[in-house]
Amino acid sequence: MILYIIVLGVVAMSYAVPQFMSRQNISAILLSMSDQSIIAIGMTILLISGGFDLSVGSTVGLSGAVTAIWLTSGMPVAAAIMMGLAVGALIGLVNGLLIAEVGINPFVTTLGMMILVRGMHMVVTSGQNISGLTKSFTALGQSSVMGIQYPIIISLILVFAGDFALRRSRFFRQNYYIGGNEKAAILSGINVKRLKIFNYMLTGFLAALAGIIITARLGSASTTAGKGLELRVISAVIIGGASLRGGVGTVAGAFLGASLMSIIISSINLLGIDIYWIDFAIGAALLVAVIIDTISKKGNELR
Repeated sequence: MILYIIVLGVVAMSYAVPQFMSRQNISAILLSMSDQSIIAIGMTILLISGGFDLSVGSTVGLSGAVTAIWLTSGMPVAAAIMMGLAVGALIGLVNGLLIAEVGINPFVTTLGMMILVRGMHMVVTSGQNISGLTKSFTALGQSSVMGIQYPIIISLILVFAGDFALRRSRFFRQNYYIGGNEKAAILSGINVKRLKIFNYMLTGFLAALAGIIITARLGSASTTAGKGLELRVISAVIIGGASLRGGVGTVAGAFLGASLMSIIISSINLLGIDIYWIDFAIGAALLVAVIIDTISKKGNELR
C-alpha cells in the first residue's frame, strides 16, 4: 500500500510542480533520507525483535563529534572513523547489556542513554561546532560518482544488504521469532540475550556511521546533529510496515517509509506551504500507520 501511495504522490506532484521529477530534486530527496535509511536498518531489526532505540540521534551527534576531534588532532582519516564507529558500537553494547542482561525496559534504557549521550556530546565539543576537517574526510560526504553522491550510494548498498540479510539469513530471521513470542524463541534454543545485544550494537554502529557521513557532508561536526532524528527513523520504520508489538517488518518497507516522509517534505517545500506543516504531516502519517497496524492486528486476532 505504501508503494502505491508513493507512486500516486510522485505522479500528482509531477503534474503540480514539473521540477519535482528533476534530477536535482530527486537527488536532494535521496540525499536527505540517506542518514535515516542507514539507521532504519538497525531500527527495523530492533522493532522486529520487540525493542527500539531512542538514543540513535544522540549517537549520531557524539560519533560525528568524536571523529572530528580526532581528525583535528592529526589522526589519520581511517583511524578517526574507526574511533567514531567504536563509540556507536559501545553505546549500543551498553544499551544491549542493560536491556538483555539486567532486564531494564528498552524505553527507559534508551531514553536515559539519549540524554546521557547528548550531554556527553556537549561536553566533548564544549558547545561549539568543530570545523577545519580534512578534504580526504569530507570527500566521503561531498564527492560523487556519475553525479550520485557517496551518501546516497552507501545508503542504497546498505539497505539492499540489510533487506537481503533479514529475508535470507538464518541468524537475522531469528528476530522474527523473538518478536513474535520471546518465551517460545528461548525454548526453541535461540540465544535471545546474545541476539538482543548484537542488535543494539549494530544499531549503534549504523547510527555512528550515519553521524560520520553527516559530519563529512556538512564539513563540520554540529552540536545539533541528530536532534529529533530518532523519532523520524522510528516513524519511517513504522510507516513502512513494522509493528511496535514486534515480529513484523522489513528493511525495504522502512526505506519506503523514509522515502514517503522525504517526498512529503519536498512537496511541502516546492508547493510553497509553510514549513511548520512538515511535522504535522509526518505525525499524521505515523498515526495513520499505527491505527492501520492496530486494526489489522485486532482483525487477525478475531479470525
